[in-house]
Amino acid sequence: MNGRQLRVSAISIPVEIGSLADNLTRIGDALRSAAGAQLVVLPELATSGYVFHDRAEVEAVALTVDDPRLSGLAGHLTPGAVAVVGFCETDGARLYNSALVLGGRGVIGCYRKAHLWGAEYGIFTPGAQAGAVFDTPIGRLGVAICYDNEFPELPRRLALAGADVLALPVNWPLVARPPGEYPPETIQAMAAARSSRLATVIADRHGSERAVTWTGGTAVISADGWIVGTSDHRNRADAVLDLHCDKVIGPHNDLFADRRPELYGDIVIPQPDHHQKRGIRV
Repeated sequence: MNGRQLRVSAISIPVEIGSLADNLTRIGDALRSAAGAQLVVLPELATSGYVFHDRAEVEAVALTVDDPRLSGLAGHLTPGAVAVVGFCETDGARLYNSALVLGGRGVIGCYRKAHLWGAEYGIFTPGAQAGAVFDTPIGRLGVAICYDNEFPELPRRLALAGADVLALPVNWPLVARPPGEYPPETIQAMAAARSSRLATVIADRHGSERAVTWTGGTAVISADGWIVGTSDHRNRADAVLDLHCDKVIGPHNDLFADRRPELYGDIVIPQPDHHQKRGIRV
């Protein structure tokens, strides 16, 4: 697939906390509006909102992976297109911050966020995979959620697993930064894309929710690490990405062939003391 192009759209829909039916309607409208895009990405927890008061509020808007209200969203897609939608998943007694991958025939797969942020630890169970790669009509699609991408090992893992592009639903709270600078999460995503030659499609929230202001970082990043699409007046970023199946970066270098895994072993040595000090369940 070297040299193949992919039309993508990242859409920041207006999400209302707790309004499941209205949010699902907005998601369907967004998918229809992206006719022509081969990959559509919507934000983290787009079906439910993010800043919950308690677990009961989450349970009221949680959905199973096979809920027809989710699978039915596939009917809004252009034939051959794929969408990634953040949702609150329930599975037995457990809740997950998840991303559903949809194709024209319905659900392709589901990824559960592995690296939880802040108050998420009091509600969600961490996923058991560091990102996931799905075979889809548009190629091998990598999926991660928000804080996941701040761990360099995760996008590299997906690239090594053959991901052609990374879909990244996020909810980035606005943080202070020097004038004129990109958000730090955007900079990290650009670096991760460049280091693995993995194009990345980011759908962030805009506006605010219960006193949390969102960054509005919706963007498309090329495999070379450059921003090639940013949010417009519709809170949507469109772009055509050049995908690369090889990692060659000149006559003498290859991003993957030049790796020295035998030198990196110490970065995966468990450090349980850090979790215990923070009172996090491991």
